[in-house]
Amino acid sequence: MSRLNFVLTTVLISISLCAIPTWAQTPRWTEQKAQVWYAHQPWLVGSNYVPRSAINQLEMWQAATFNPAEIDQELGWAEAMGMNTMRVFLHDLLWQQDAPGFQKRIDQFLAIASRHHIRPLFVLFDSCWDPLPHLGAQHPPVPGVHNSGWVQSPGAKALTDASQYPRLKAYVQGVVGAFANDDRVLAWDVWNEPGADNLGSYPKQELHQKDKIARVTELLPQAFEWAREANPTQPLTSGVWSADSSQDDSNLPTLQQIQLRESDIITFHNYSWPEYFRREVTWLKKYNRPVICTEYMARSVGSMFDTVLPIAKAEHVGAINWGFVAGKTQTYLPWDSWRHPYVVDQPAVWFHEVLLPDGTPYRQAEVDLIRQLTAGSAETK
Repeated sequence: MSRLNFVLTTVLISISLCAIPTWAQTPRWTEQKAQVWYAHQPWLVGSNYVPRSAINQLEMWQAATFNPAEIDQELGWAEAMGMNTMRVFLHDLLWQQDAPGFQKRIDQFLAIASRHHIRPLFVLFDSCWDPLPHLGAQHPPVPGVHNSGWVQSPGAKALTDASQYPRLKAYVQGVVGAFANDDRVLAWDVWNEPGADNLGSYPKQELHQKDKIARVTELLPQAFEWAREANPTQPLTSGVWSADSSQDDSNLPTLQQIQLRESDIITFHNYSWPEYFRREVTWLKKYNRPVICTEYMARSVGSMFDTVLPIAKAEHVGAINWGFVAGKTQTYLPWDSWRHPYVVDQPAVWFHEVLLPDGTPYRQAEVDLIRQLTAGSAETK
């Protein structure tokens, strides 16, 4: 691109940004406000949720494949075991495709969830898995492979095209603004695992890691700003992942520093042994904000309901495991299935998921434990 063209493009982007209606931005919540909010919540327990018939966010939400009856059935199963929240991924392309229709389907989802006393945590952006998302029919699951159809938001093309940033801003402010005062929404997760490299799954399609991190580092604070300008009554967050709790805060990667600096409430991911889970909780509590684990439970690598959930309850930490009902995401298969697909033999132990497709528990003792620990969780802690 010539220097003249670059300058003209920059000017056009600036004009486009100015053309989008803006609101007075609310500040980051104080520690006190965050703690008061948390004191009014029950002990938060749930799963990362996608219906069994959907391979990814797009298939969950697009009009042709949105399945309210299935969602109602599955959230009923969740309610029966004591769960009161679900972490649910959205996607920017859905807003671009049909903003009114997407908003209507989110409202319909919230109505179903509310009937089951479940308040979702909505995820706006995601750096994990396929960097080339597309609307329309999604491909079938790759046999024997974990999460073979999950897609990033924004995709690589949008992430590297500054002219699309006004569209991303419109998406964030459109969705958050539509439900900013809706008590059925628990919170907003601005960006899932920002900057994830996906080199073990999409090495040929993924952006160069330095380039991706640079662009996400630029956009992540803006995404928080866009969401705050919509004046949500719910807290904003972005979950710290792959964090080394032994590090001094100033030595943390820049993206993690941004997450901790911008979040109203602290969320994190931990798929390790319970002693590491406990250590990370202790580390994050020093920020004097509510702490919620938004991803855990991978049986074959040491993260299990039996050991982690009792710690979470004792520490008053919310706990949202990955996966609820086994289905097209195939996340009951382990991460290493990308190198060694489980086509002939199944893994000795399921990786994620709580229930079989018909609602039967994968392991009855786990469901019994969840039900036991969440008994009375409708009350505030």
